[in-house]
Amino acid sequence: MGEKKPAKRVVFHGKAPGDSTAQSAEAASTSGHRYIYLLSPAHAGGKRARMLFRPEAQFELAERLRTTGISLGEAFSFMSPLYFRGKLAYASAFSASPPDIPGTLLITPSRGLLRPETNVSFADLTKLAEVRIKAQDPAYRDSLERDLRRLSETIGQDFRVVLLGSIATRKYIPLLLEILGERLLVPRKFIGMGNMSRGALLLRCSRERCELEYVTVAQMLSQET
Repeated sequence: MGEKKPAKRVVFHGKAPGDSTAQSAEAASTSGHRYIYLLSPAHAGGKRARMLFRPEAQFELAERLRTTGISLGEAFSFMSPLYFRGKLAYASAFSASPPDIPGTLLITPSRGLLRPETNVSFADLTKLAEVRIKAQDPAYRDSLERDLRRLSETIGQDFRVVLLGSIATRKYIPLLLEILGERLLVPRKFIGMGNMSRGALLLRCSRERCELEYVTVAQMLSQET
């Protein structure tokens, strides 16, 4: 028999993900699939974003943003201290992907999918904040489609992609479904929940190491209509 081909490597910006916990690996193996978590971005036009961008801001995160830069995960967690922070904490707790595949990816307005560890400068972040996500905007759609197709090819049928974000918007779902199909999942308990309730749920689950049940997006949509 010929030699087994090595797994394809998918490359996104940012550092490689850290070691997975034993509990995360166990959860992935018992489900029959491993999960990659896809996070919708924080709103970069709100009050907390303006606080972060103020040139005279003296708190530690703002000062680092203006000097060495900060991670995109840190930036979005500050802008959305409950919902996005909950999404990132949950994904970090249960991600169990191998080193060559990112366990968590963030949807961005104009740079496709980025790892949460990606370092962004003040100029990088303000440029991202200036872009409004519109489904048919080539600046948003083209880069996201490129990265989704790359991810889809790499993970094959061995992984499922869990969207931690709203499905009640055409910003994400049509393109994600087109490329990922039945591999696209969402937490069942998200049905009927508002963003703040989802954030609190995800934070609690990450602390208690209690992984949620997932359903396909097609199932979720049929239950919400």
